[in-house]
Amino acid sequence: MESKKEFFLECYKLGIIKFGRFTLKSGIESPFYVDLRPLASDPKILKNLANYLLEMLPLDNFDLICGVPYAALPMATAMSLESYIPLIIKRKEAKSYGTKKLIEGIYQKGQNCLLVEDVITSGKSLLETIPEVEQEDLKVSDIVVVLDREQGGKQLLESKGYRVHTLFNISEVCGILQETGELSDEEVKRIQDFLLGNHIQFEEETRASYEQKLSNAQHSVSKKLLETALAKKSNLIASADVTTTQELLDFAEKVGPHIIALKTHIDIISDFEYEKTITPLKEIAAKHQFLLMEDRKFADIGNTQELQFTSGVFKITDWADFVTSQVIGGFESLDCFKNVGVVAIVGMSSKGALTTASYREEALKVAASHPNVIGGVSQNKIPEDLLLFTPGVNLADSGDGKGQQYNTPEHVFKTLHTDFIIVGRGIYKSEDPAAAAVTYKTEGWNAYINSLEKKAIQN
Repeated sequence: MESKKEFFLECYKLGIIKFGRFTLKSGIESPFYVDLRPLASDPKILKNLANYLLEMLPLDNFDLICGVPYAALPMATAMSLESYIPLIIKRKEAKSYGTKKLIEGIYQKGQNCLLVEDVITSGKSLLETIPEVEQEDLKVSDIVVVLDREQGGKQLLESKGYRVHTLFNISEVCGILQETGELSDEEVKRIQDFLLGNHIQFEEETRASYEQKLSNAQHSVSKKLLETALAKKSNLIASADVTTTQELLDFAEKVGPHIIALKTHIDIISDFEYEKTITPLKEIAAKHQFLLMEDRKFADIGNTQELQFTSGVFKITDWADFVTSQVIGGFESLDCFKNVGVVAIVGMSSKGALTTASYREEALKVAASHPNVIGGVSQNKIPEDLLLFTPGVNLADSGDGKGQQYNTPEHVFKTLHTDFIIVGRGIYKSEDPAAAAVTYKTEGWNAYINSLEKKAIQN
């Protein structure tokens, strides 16, 4: 291939950058305008562009390529043809008919996807695209861009942990055009002054604090959880996935001082007896000031759920402070949980879970409108007026070989704005559950505090 400089000059002949006075979509008047779509009309240039972009990348890292619609789609297609890395296509919006897919193509959950963008300014289009790709359980770690306008978008994305590879930036191409006589010194100075005065400042979106949520909380259980979190400086819920009463009580005693709630699966206790299991468990909870969360995941019609909740040997209604429930039965199926808080199952952490984007959208409508619901279990953001409970948090592992996928406290607080982390094996499988609980309590609280800080990002 020709040199990078020669290649740019070939591209420039297609009119991809114009100089003058242009009003951008943002309303800002710019001394230059970039439109890389003409590159798709020259097969040789498009092929060479694909190879230049591929040369910058560690190709073994990627299973898929996806172009940000629409200008980058031909570039991503050319890169796929040159590299033999499969292409997926992201629509600007899902079809209203047929499969209603937003992402088209053949892919497997958990694969790593390279995003291709033509021009980066604020990074807004990428910040919209990334969650939509990750929503399909695909991973995005790298982004490749043809031209960076040097107005802050690259820095914003890098601050969020993405690697951004750029082929050209506007200062570099202006230098080339100045050297070849295409731009005068005065024009270059005007562009430099524009860039200095028009870098885009970003303020990271921050989550509401526990104090703010407490002041707006309506449900008594929401208030109790938030008050406990503030008093203990903990947002940790420990999952007690043990199978005997003695294991349950021992575990509760060890982790109790460090948690705000203990999550139980009471139906897996093999030797359950109400007086021997629940009575001492309630005493330990009162002693260490934590709530009891029964992870029953109710998922039936209202009448059946009411019987499961109030009757049988477990009598969950008598001791649980809050319970988990699917919302698949609809709004009225949650009416039976009158004396407890309900955490709606909006999304699950297991790989291949059927809690798709459309399901989550409908589930949130029910959760947000029902007075018994205090929050949701989800791997995605939910409205701020609901408490977000995020399972699948583990400091050590990336998965368990059975479909379970883990996240770190830092990720879920910063990215999802979670309120409470639910930790299972990271604590109860530890040699020292009390010490592990302290570690997760500390990590979770620090991640929460860090997520409250606003940081200006600028070029």
